[in-house]
Order: sequence, then C-alpha cells, then structure tokens
Amino acid sequence: MLNETTISTMNQLKLFGMAESFAQRLTGARQAELSNGEFVGLLIQDEKTRRDNARLARLLKGAKLKQAACVEDIDYRRSRGLDKKVLVELTTPQWIGAGRSVLFTGPAGVGKSWLACALGNMAAREGLTVLYIRARIMFELLAASRADGSRLRQIERLGKAQLLIIDDLLLTPLNAQERGDFLEIVEERHGSTATIITSQCPIKNWHQNIGDPTLADAICDRLLHNAYKFELNCASIRKEGLS
Repeated sequence: MLNETTISTMNQLKLFGMAESFAQRLTGARQAELSNGEFVGLLIQDEKTRRDNARLARLLKGAKLKQAACVEDIDYRRSRGLDKKVLVELTTPQWIGAGRSVLFTGPAGVGKSWLACALGNMAAREGLTVLYIRARIMFELLAASRADGSRLRQIERLGKAQLLIIDDLLLTPLNAQERGDFLEIVEERHGSTATIITSQCPIKNWHQNIGDPTLADAICDRLLHNAYKFELNCASIRKEGLS
C-alpha cells in the first residue's frame, strides 16, 4: 500500500519517469545490493532520461525537419565539395551559439537538404530549438500574414528559433516584398542565432538574384560574413539513397 501511495504521489508531482521505474527497480535483482542513496539516484536519473526524451520529441516535432537525417550517417566517401574537417566541426553546437551561418549550394540531388536536416537533428538533440522551412513557403506565409495582421508574429517566430533552416532559397529572383521580408529575418537573427540556407543558386549570383543593390548588400553582408560555405558539385546522389 505504501509503495502504491508513493507512486501515486510521484504521478501527482509529475515525476512520471520515477513513477514508471519505481516498482520495477523495487523488484530488480540488484536492488538488495543498493544503498538508499544509490536507489534514489537511479530514480532521479530515470526521471531525467524521461524528461530529456520528451523534450527531444517536442523539439523534433516543432522543427518540422523535411528528412530524418543524422550527422552520424553523413557519407564522406565521394568527393562533392564537403570538407570533412569543417563539417565535423559543425557536429558540435558551438557555431550555433556563436550565431554563424551555414550555406549549402549546388545542383538538385547532391544532398543539400539532407545535410541541413542532419545538422538540425543534431541541434535538437543538444536541446536547441530548430525550425525548418522551404523558402517559397516562408515567403507565401509572410505575404498572407499581411492580410490577417500576423506578419510581426511570423517574423518573430522565424527570428527566435536558435537554428533556422531555409531550404531552396533563390530558386527564382526575389521580388520587392520578399527582399524586404528576408532582410528583416536576417537582421532579426544576425549575430545571435544561427541560420542554415540551401540553394541551387551559386553564392556568387546571390547579390544579383536578391535584386535591389542596397538591400542585397545588407543581406549578403550579414549572411556571408563568417559563414561556413559548402559548394557541392557531383552528380545527383538522390536515386542512390546516399547522404
């Protein structure tokens, strides 16, 4: 009866990880060998593990990553413009805290989106907030938000994610409204949060395809300064199932 009351109290206190493992650990073969302090320590670790797993699930759900990719599965076997030393540096979250950008450019099918999602998955596992969005959808949402008065909330949402992944930027040149919106997002994030951008447009053509020289200068200055740049160049690997 006492144990049932203890489990009920744990659940009331939202200590669900401890409640789940309490009965199992009481009947475990090693329990007789544990001191009271060791037993409580294991329960606390069970609670932490459950909370960590729940937080990761929430972060991954909120990230809306396009692909289930992991940095551990990156294929370095073929030469496609990936500097392994630099990419390994990106598998730790320090660059995110420093607010740096990562730019993947290259033709369709070379793994740009997959790599971006792999880094997003890594960031979520580190407990950071991540948001993936296709550039075209982002601009459509911002255009629609002007009509319902939610534009500032959309800009704030895009600005506050610790890691923002913008996929397929500059498939077409930006119009005046998109340029203005994009500058606000870049300005909101500059120096405080990290951004990953994938694009089929070579970086040397970004200025031209952004459009207005003044806004293009401002955007490129903030995005390209101190950024990690990967220009991928190989035949499409999408059909081969590689990453």
